Amino acid sequence: MTLREAVMIVLRRWWVVVLLAAIAAGATIVVSRLQTPVYRATQLVLIQPSRSDFGLTEASRLLLNPMVVYLDSSQIAGRIIDDLQLPYTPEQLMARKTIAPDTLRMVIQIDVDLEDTGLAASVAQAWGEALVEYRNQQNQAAAREDRVLAVLPDTPALQQIAPQTTLNAVAAAVLGVLLGVVAAFGIEFVESMVLRRREDLAKLEVTLLASIPAGRE
Repeated sequence: MTLREAVMIVLRRWWVVVLLAAIAAGATIVVSRLQTPVYRATQLVLIQPSRSDFGLTEASRLLLNPMVVYLDSSQIAGRIIDDLQLPYTPEQLMARKTIAPDTLRMVIQIDVDLEDTGLAASVAQAWGEALVEYRNQQNQAAAREDRVLAVLPDTPALQQIAPQTTLNAVAAAVLGVLLGVVAAFGIEFVESMVLRRREDLAKLEVTLLASIPAGRE
């Protein structure tokens, strides 16, 4: 089969391709709307040296990973659960969060994924405040000019992360197109084996011995 023949088959069965793409996209949209939305609250914690000094700045940068280790603990999660009266175990709450350092911007990013926007924001902010409190305690033993501060520059940012209806629908439509192309070739193959007219015998390369005129039994 040449490329031209393949294209002609798809064009001849275009309705199959369109139908399967529409069904796949429509079903995905329906399923997505039935799902419970999940929202991500992102709290940034700025790590700020008390003075502009290269050595203190580099020391502050080296503290980012230890601070992440401090925050990424069931003890902190348990404290947040008690303070906010959350219906989670520490393990369950920790599975809903991501804490990562950003050495370039000198920040620690805290992401919390929950079904309730207000609750997600409260948990993310509480985790950030836990780091602020920790740094304040550590700074008590340091000279004022050598302190490394943790600051919350803003309230948590919110965004819906699931379901991603548009992206899922587009992906489903693409899959539907691929299935439609396969179906078009399948239908073409089946129909090529069906004999409806005298001309169809040419496909089998056999000799016609007799035929029944139209309207005769």
